[in-house]
Amino acid sequence: MTLLRSRRLLLALSLGVLAACSDSGADKGAPAAGGAAAGAANTLEAAKAAGKIRIGYANEAPFAYMDSKEAKVTGESVEIARIVLKRMGINEVEGVLTEFGSLIPGLAAKRFDIIAAGMYVTPERCQQVAFSDPTYGVGEAFLVKQGNPKNLHSYEDVVKNPDAKLGVVVGAIEGDYAQKVKIPSGQVVVFPDAVSALSGVQAGRADAYAATALTINDLMGKTQDGSGLEKADPFTDPVIDGKGVRGYGAYAFRTDDKAFADAFNAELAKFIGTDEHKKLVAPFGFTDQELPNGVTAAKLCARQ
Repeated sequence: MTLLRSRRLLLALSLGVLAACSDSGADKGAPAAGGAAAGAANTLEAAKAAGKIRIGYANEAPFAYMDSKEAKVTGESVEIARIVLKRMGINEVEGVLTEFGSLIPGLAAKRFDIIAAGMYVTPERCQQVAFSDPTYGVGEAFLVKQGNPKNLHSYEDVVKNPDAKLGVVVGAIEGDYAQKVKIPSGQVVVFPDAVSALSGVQAGRADAYAATALTINDLMGKTQDGSGLEKADPFTDPVIDGKGVRGYGAYAFRTDDKAFADAFNAELAKFIGTDEHKKLVAPFGFTDQELPNGVTAAKLCARQ
């Protein structure tokens, strides 16, 4: 056998091995909707056939998190999804814990079929996923050490103090806010989740943790006295492109699951703002002040 033929044979064998390895992943070609048959017409029909569906969440209360006492995933986003999906004929919800920054890639890879994590609707994300209309609207807040030693009451305060470090969760909108108000990257500390960010402020790795006001309220409510932490008060929301920000959270679907997203959105519209909805989300700290008040995903996606 010539040297050239030997090399060609070796290359062919190598490619065959690589192809076999690349096809062994659970995500490739496998529908996330509860393991329904791959030949199902679409994600919605597959989920109905299976009677369950997988949702991606990032363990951030009060939107979606694991309740260790009940041993189940819960939160504002999860509980609303359970009701809406049940009305659509899907009775069981299975949570897939995912780092926030990996939620959209995980959705695209079909590790799950819905992102239920209170994710803000932004024009950038609208290029990657199909959003439902929002379930809430909320402003921002800082978690700081008691006494707020660096006097941080806004993103702009961090810009003014080169010694201040701002903590954000990987992939969360707060990182974008920090960039847009021109906080130097060296002053931004990225954490994998909210609990890590809280610990980071306690340990002095960050001087403030930026998150939604609801997230900070929830953390403070679960933190024992003597933690040495407090919510920065007063606080001013960042001004982006001349406007004070207010975030609107919604569910995200794959862009090729438009039929599923539309059906979900139709049921969601019947539920948001009802007495049943308000009673459901009240234990998670949501009030009438957080209602989306008619703001739609289409409007938020078109916002410049």
